[in-house]
Amino acid sequence: MSHPNLFSRREFLKSCGAAAGLIAFPYVIRPSALGKFGAVAPSNRIAMGVIGCGAMGTGNAQTFLYNFPQVQFVAVCDVDLQRARTLKEEIDRKYGNEDCVVYSDFRRLIARGDLDAVCHAVPDHWHAPISIACAQAGLDMYGEKPLARTIHEGRAICEAVRRYGVIWQTGSWQRSLANFHRACELVRNGRIGKVSYVEVGLPDGNPNSPSFQPLPVPNGFDYEMWLGPAPWRPYQDFGHGGVHWDWRWIMDYSGGQLTDWAGHHIDIAHWGLGLDLTGPCEVEGQGKYYQDGIYDTPYEYEFVCRYENGLQMKVANASRLPKGMGTTWYGELGWIHVDRGDVLEASDPKILREKIGPNETRLFFSPSGHHGNFIDCIKSRGRTAAPAEVAHRSITVGLLGEIAMLLGRKIKWDPKTETILNDPQASRLLSRSMRSPWHL
Repeated sequence: MSHPNLFSRREFLKSCGAAAGLIAFPYVIRPSALGKFGAVAPSNRIAMGVIGCGAMGTGNAQTFLYNFPQVQFVAVCDVDLQRARTLKEEIDRKYGNEDCVVYSDFRRLIARGDLDAVCHAVPDHWHAPISIACAQAGLDMYGEKPLARTIHEGRAICEAVRRYGVIWQTGSWQRSLANFHRACELVRNGRIGKVSYVEVGLPDGNPNSPSFQPLPVPNGFDYEMWLGPAPWRPYQDFGHGGVHWDWRWIMDYSGGQLTDWAGHHIDIAHWGLGLDLTGPCEVEGQGKYYQDGIYDTPYEYEFVCRYENGLQMKVANASRLPKGMGTTWYGELGWIHVDRGDVLEASDPKILREKIGPNETRLFFSPSGHHGNFIDCIKSRGRTAAPAEVAHRSITVGLLGEIAMLLGRKIKWDPKTETILNDPQASRLLSRSMRSPWHL
């Protein structure tokens, strides 16, 4: 049966796309592009594009490609044409054709007009401009964490997602794993009593920083577009033969391990506490930073957040915490610790055998997995497991910690108005200027 939401979007885009200045072509997928998935009714196919064909972008695309036949990849985009062509070749092999189109500018991919959705995985400084442009084009998105590089950019993504009515799934896939879900339900339903303290362990810091040494830009790599809204700097090897991975340790593009992982374990901490849509009122801490080389994100970090209800949460690199990586809630009746690798522990093993009753709080769990939940919500137009607003609140904690450590003082935060109180210098760090012509 045709899905009305997909049909209405396609008809809408065809009718008003020219006026929006974004849509270049009518909705057409060549029959040869259907490959072995031709049995899926055209009206139920989800035409998807990929923006960012690195490790995460390719991994997400492969998950959709091999597990969800209703998804039809028609285009890929990366500023490194070799990466884009490699993913195109894999898609073409799967479909038995050569129809997937390669772009180096995400705006051209968006302007096709035949897409329903995109999955994007790009450096953090690009999250907001690309996400907002996709929302304006009516495209549902599977976007990587952290939601944005700054708190103001995250709020702008949330507003765009809401304004244009698109579906958003954050790649905070721990919400779709059984052990994290189980831990959060136990905490939410009082199995360790009232929680007064939480520890969140994130990876230890970045590697030793290389020195600056400019190099020629490789052929087929649009470095100017890679920089985009970030300040200009000469091209160089950031640590592993180029800029593709180690941009994470440079503040122009990311916040290091802190912001790379806060969207995972802080997200879980909030989920277990029922704090998905709020945040702390005070944050203070300290970080250690390299004095030489190009890396400027903290290689060690620790900060404490205080919430309005009296709760305290410590966020630190793993070697600073007794249980290391993961999330640990401490309550009146014991503690629960959860981490990847199917780790789920408690102060008393009996806690983990507790049943959640029919009248207690039940947290959403997707039977089709995190990527499957995104596909389900494209069809139903329902709320995803990790919507933009929740992802924004999760990474906000990490970004507030970054600000407090950079300034070396306590900052006071109003989670309702999303403002820093009585500290103009700290408030300026809620956003970053963008290099022309890029803007929100």
